Amino acid sequence: MSGPAAGEGTPGAGAAPPPPAPRPFAFNGGLLWGRRVRRILDLAGMQPRAGWPATGDTVAVWGQSPHAHRGERVARRTGARLIRIEDAFLRSVLPGRARGGGGGGGRDGGGPLGLLVDRQGGVHFDPRRPSDLEALLAGHPLDDPALIARARDGIAFLRRHHLSKYTAFDPARPGPEPGFVLVIDQTAGDASVRASGAGAGTFRAMLAAARRDHPGARIVLRRHPETARGLRPGHFTAADLHGVETCDDALSPWVLLDGARAVYAVSSQLGFEAILAGHRPVLFGQPFYAGWGLSDDRAGAPARRGRALDAEQLFAAAMILAPLWHDPCRDRLCTFEEAAAQLAAETRAWRDDHAGWVATGMRLWKRAPLRTTFGRSRRMVFAADPDRAIARARAGGRRLMVWAGQATPALADAGAVRVEDGLLRSRGLGADLVPPLSLVLDDLGIYYDPARESRLERLIARACTLGPGERARARHLVEAMIAAGVTKYNPGGGGMPAGLPDGPRVLVPGQVEDDASIRTGAGTIRTNRDLLLAARRANPEAVILYKPHPDVEAGLRPGACPEAGRIADAVLTRADPARLLQQVDAVWTMTSGLGFEALLRGIPVTCTGAPFYAGWGLTTDLGPVPARRTARPDPIALAHAVLIAYPRYSDPQTGLPCPPEVALERLASGQPPRRGPANRLLAKLQGAFSGLAPLWR
Repeated sequence: MSGPAAGEGTPGAGAAPPPPAPRPFAFNGGLLWGRRVRRILDLAGMQPRAGWPATGDTVAVWGQSPHAHRGERVARRTGARLIRIEDAFLRSVLPGRARGGGGGGGRDGGGPLGLLVDRQGGVHFDPRRPSDLEALLAGHPLDDPALIARARDGIAFLRRHHLSKYTAFDPARPGPEPGFVLVIDQTAGDASVRASGAGAGTFRAMLAAARRDHPGARIVLRRHPETARGLRPGHFTAADLHGVETCDDALSPWVLLDGARAVYAVSSQLGFEAILAGHRPVLFGQPFYAGWGLSDDRAGAPARRGRALDAEQLFAAAMILAPLWHDPCRDRLCTFEEAAAQLAAETRAWRDDHAGWVATGMRLWKRAPLRTTFGRSRRMVFAADPDRAIARARAGGRRLMVWAGQATPALADAGAVRVEDGLLRSRGLGADLVPPLSLVLDDLGIYYDPARESRLERLIARACTLGPGERARARHLVEAMIAAGVTKYNPGGGGMPAGLPDGPRVLVPGQVEDDASIRTGAGTIRTNRDLLLAARRANPEAVILYKPHPDVEAGLRPGACPEAGRIADAVLTRADPARLLQQVDAVWTMTSGLGFEALLRGIPVTCTGAPFYAGWGLTTDLGPVPARRTARPDPIALAHAVLIAYPRYSDPQTGLPCPPEVALERLASGQPPRRGPANRLLAKLQGAFSGLAPLWR
């Protein structure tokens, strides 16, 4: 590879050096010291600094905040270009003024996931002058089919996961009886309200118009989350709200919008979301989404917004093209889809955990990883005695959790949620006390027990109706998982034995014979020896390959099969399961998770038991699968339920809740943890005395 010729820009060849990049300066603390904001701007090459700008530099201010005037004054005096920065339209779980919601690093996810940077010196919510977002909406073609498909999928993702700018609400909470007229309040003094020339009188006029336009209709007032939390007042007094229902921030905006017959707003983001939900909101301000033919603009709109757009085009500009999105786990700028997946993970953790947990039936070594996963919002409490755990949960208003294998009827009656390892677990064995990256919570049953319905079964049935965006995500995850050779445990050091026998190869994965999935779902065949014999009888001409379970190979759990070498054609000790699956034609199993991984690779699977993936039309079922499994998912739908919808993932590097894609990258690139002799001795004792549960919990 050759460099540039002399005289074409090489140093010392007479070419003028490139002009220095503009340096951004800031004059308020949020831009200088807010960790998340500074990091996003730094990754974008524009981290603000303190000092005095020169000609050609820039001055950054936060929107039209009370402190923005400092930077504006400096920009006027120095001739520096002014840029304005604001939160993007997905921000965080909690509002910025709430605990955990501010400048990057709170317990509930920290600062904003994205920023809108306006290099024209405008700001998206101020109609008095153009902004970068307005320029996108007015001038970008917004006609690329791939972009519009991303927008359509993005809207569906926000609806499915009940995501908004702030997400600390329960999506299962029912909204008001449908058929109401929704009127949206905002906080007093909000910059977007001032920029629209609105005030308390505007909000009262909006309420009067809603009553006039819909005589006799129920009016529901949506308060701003910060008003509902007592952080900032709204625009209405009690006297204004005679005959009006109020709604606080504990309700999903999507539930609220689905029940509304009409929507009235001044400049709230909820008006934007109303458009995404199919409404034509009546607007008494001039927000960025006014003037594009998607709203009833009672306050008018700037004449420069004369273009007609549809909801997908509006979304594409505002959510995909305009913002700088940040992935806090990978610490890089990212796409809208990656940011939305991160917010969905953080939101799910808050919704599950904010009330706090009392946990019972947990081995001592598991408590630290459980705290990491489930104790971010409120510290977990552990109680060895189940009755005491039930009493503490009731007394403290906490949820009750039990390790699935230790569940009892009394705990089930008390509403205990079962917890177990997920299917993308760790680099190393659970029996070797390696902590998991993924855990599942199941409020109905547990995935390995076919005797009762599990939450996973419902998710599998629901996955049959996935939209194209969710299917594409699951497909990409499966492809990445296969390409990286990632399986459940990924202990490292495994390989492939040379010279496997020729012929049709049937893989028989061994299992831990006292495993809960064997006890609850194995059917009549319950030992590795009997499974091998059944596979041999059914496939007399095939090459039978037996892979012992890694916990058994490590001497940590029961299930050794001394006769395996006589029944099988080859016993593959310490073989890499991902590489092994590339070389087999079929799998026979009782309930092993390796059968699920085979299905993802298109390998036929025969089940003698009833694992979670049996009974859906994807396997040959010789065991007693539940009759309730009537849905017919394909492998991609199954993968979405098992790998995306069911588990919770924790990033071992940042400690944040994370999407499965991050966990997969950690498993693919990390090293198995090195376990010391004391850890291994404890693991062996745990396996040897697993029947003496009270000693270890």
